[in-house]
Amino acid sequence: MTPAPRRTRYAAPPREDVLAAAMATIAERGLDGLTMAGLGRDVGMSSGHLLYYFRSKDELLLRTLEWSESRLGAERRALLARPGSARERLEAYIGLYLPAGHRDPHWTLWLEVWGRSRNADDDARARQAAIEGAWHRDLVALLAEGMSRGEFRPVDADRFAARLRALLDGFSIHVTVGIPGTGREQVLAQAAEFLDETLSPEERGGERDDRARH
Repeated sequence: MTPAPRRTRYAAPPREDVLAAAMATIAERGLDGLTMAGLGRDVGMSSGHLLYYFRSKDELLLRTLEWSESRLGAERRALLARPGSARERLEAYIGLYLPAGHRDPHWTLWLEVWGRSRNADDDARARQAAIEGAWHRDLVALLAEGMSRGEFRPVDADRFAARLRALLDGFSIHVTVGIPGTGREQVLAQAAEFLDETLSPEERGGERDDRARH
């Protein structure tokens, strides 16, 4: 008896390749252009195969966000470890935090995941909180370092970090959706002004006031 022909099995691409392709699609065509069928065609998988790996589009979006955040996290750790003043590194942190511009793909994805989180389960909420927590802890540590060096005035680092990130989140939404008057450069200038007003040591602030009066 002639043996039945073997079915050809196609190896699925590494999961990271799928997530990179999803982010590339968001960058090129926006979230409306990201479909399971279209992504499957891009990576050589069926939409059913993708659902087997990710269970739902919500999970695909969250996994893609986590992948993007892991890359940003590595970049953030590198910039925080480099030499220079705490203020210089804080400004670099803010520059990394803010969107690159209108329709920034990472922030576009963030906003979508946030919007969907109203119906998310506890696991998804915990994973989102983990992303937020990493940014927060690094900022608290940087603020504490700046205070220990006398570069920043004494503040409650945890509370200040929460307020600064809330400010940056609000500005980031404006940049991402393209609200007039809130481009990236304008927001960076606003953030620098906020740091001057809230973190500069008192004596430096007094010196600036004296110079302004003269």
